[in-house]
Amino acid sequence: MKKIWSGKALTAAIAGAVILALAFVIVQCLPYFMSDFSADKRNVMLSGKYSVDGGEWKSIGPETEIRDHFHKITVCGKTDELAAAFEIMAISSKDVWYTLKTDDGAFELHNRRTAPDIPEENFLPENRMPQTPGYEVAQIATELLPEPVLRGEQDLVLEVEYPYSLATQSFSDCFSVNYCAYGGLYNQLFFKSVPIILLFVLVCFFGMFFFPVSGFVLGRINYKNLCFGLLCFFWGLYMIMQSLGDFLNLWITDVTLCLFAVRSVSYLFVASIFLYLKSNLQKPLTRAIANVTVAVFFLSAAAAAVLHLTYTADMTATAPSIFVVIAVCTVTMIALLCTELRGNRNALVFLLSWIPLLLTLTLDVADQYVHLAGSHFFNYGLAVTMAYQIVRLILDLRTQYKEAIRYQQMQKELYEAKVSVMVSQIRPHFMYNALTSIAMMCTLDPETAQEATVTFADYLRGNMDSLKQTAPVPFETELEHLKKYLYIEKLRFDDLLRVEYDIQATNFELPLLSIQPLVENAVKHGVGMKEDGGTVKISTRETDAAFEVIVEDDGVGFDTEAPQHDDGRSHVGMENTKKRLHDMCGGKVMITSEIGKGTTAKVILPKEGQTDENTVC
Repeated sequence: MKKIWSGKALTAAIAGAVILALAFVIVQCLPYFMSDFSADKRNVMLSGKYSVDGGEWKSIGPETEIRDHFHKITVCGKTDELAAAFEIMAISSKDVWYTLKTDDGAFELHNRRTAPDIPEENFLPENRMPQTPGYEVAQIATELLPEPVLRGEQDLVLEVEYPYSLATQSFSDCFSVNYCAYGGLYNQLFFKSVPIILLFVLVCFFGMFFFPVSGFVLGRINYKNLCFGLLCFFWGLYMIMQSLGDFLNLWITDVTLCLFAVRSVSYLFVASIFLYLKSNLQKPLTRAIANVTVAVFFLSAAAAAVLHLTYTADMTATAPSIFVVIAVCTVTMIALLCTELRGNRNALVFLLSWIPLLLTLTLDVADQYVHLAGSHFFNYGLAVTMAYQIVRLILDLRTQYKEAIRYQQMQKELYEAKVSVMVSQIRPHFMYNALTSIAMMCTLDPETAQEATVTFADYLRGNMDSLKQTAPVPFETELEHLKKYLYIEKLRFDDLLRVEYDIQATNFELPLLSIQPLVENAVKHGVGMKEDGGTVKISTRETDAAFEVIVEDDGVGFDTEAPQHDDGRSHVGMENTKKRLHDMCGGKVMITSEIGKGTTAKVILPKEGQTDENTVC
């Protein structure tokens, strides 16, 4: 069932990525096939000239983008011819105060909420921060404009002021005018913003459901997948809020709450990036430092939110401080990732994948001081980086899927191997010989017969219990089982079989019944084939890098270079033993033999496959 669901998870990942790609293409092409005749958007509504912060005057048209960062912009000119053709002039402003007036002062329109004759405490709740412009959409009937203005015979003066100390916004980012009919703003929302919103709603669902669920489907909670799912969700939510910024005030009447919503989502998105970066760290020290870094950012963002909600300082005023925190946290995360680059190609590739985002972010920061041809590079770099991360995670899921299948196959093979080993130890001939020896002892030595019967029963029980054992066991457990087997064999061979033990290390683990086939071969095909019998010696020792178990006999030996031939015996038990030791503990078996002198089988168990406590594999 897990295999089926894992296949479905991988198929869902690929299908989801394809759907997102198709949705992106459709969104990009949609504006070429759809037209909205009930609304028209303009960067400004005037044709004339403008001045930034009292500088020189420059010419401007209604569709001219002003990418200057400013504290005050003054635009002087005549209205667009669309003003008389539509019923509503909707002014969308973000973090700015504006005043629209005629050049003779007969008409004036502004969005300021302060007045000299009204105490601040008397403002309505939505105006509790009268010094904060917030995000506002003001719908003004064009019939309120003076006739000479509508006919283009009289100049209008537009003054836009950014009241914060650090000018971080360009004019076109925070001010625009929509001409429309009544209700036309919703048409504008549908034709301009809904397609991109739907695209990122898909991104949100993609992150919210697929990546977390895939971890459960694959049989374990994958922290990295969960973090990336969170990142996808907040990326989609961030882009949705960016698209809705011009329209939020249509539903949220408190302009400062609109500001709070957009900024909060932005900070949550940044936090999700930091969490995802942290999930790619492996070393305990770097992860600990990353935890502190993420906590610092969370506390800073939470402090900004509290200051806003308590009407102390709005989130635009505190944004420069948060940007400094983000910069410090970003540098810290990059440094932590760099510490894990040595010999780690995956870490290097992962770090390089964030270059588009960092590069475009740097360009946007540079745009604060050097006016570039355009801006908003960040969103493009973000799209490239996120597209790569989605592809990377899907490939990781594919790898995890293959590993899950391989693990299930290995478990099946291990189970079959244990059955094979168990069956090899209780073959009919072995049982007949053991029972015959016990029967003979019943007459000659009843007490020994009783002890042998109990030992044989314990031996059989140990073989049966091995079917339930899925993890390695302490060496002492394996040794006790070997002693029972050798006790039974000694009943049969008597003085022809001598057993010696040289146990110098026991604090390690290994698969159950993994030494048994080696001892059995030493008894049956080593000393058992020798007329005067021989000795089987079991030794253990510890080296700097591994634990070793040595099974030696002074039997007939064999030629290790000779090809295997059909000798009436099964070699499956030995091959399964080697595979179990390798898969479960990274161990290996080395066999040396010399004809006429004996055989030595050495099991080497690396300490890397053991833990410090009880040295578990």
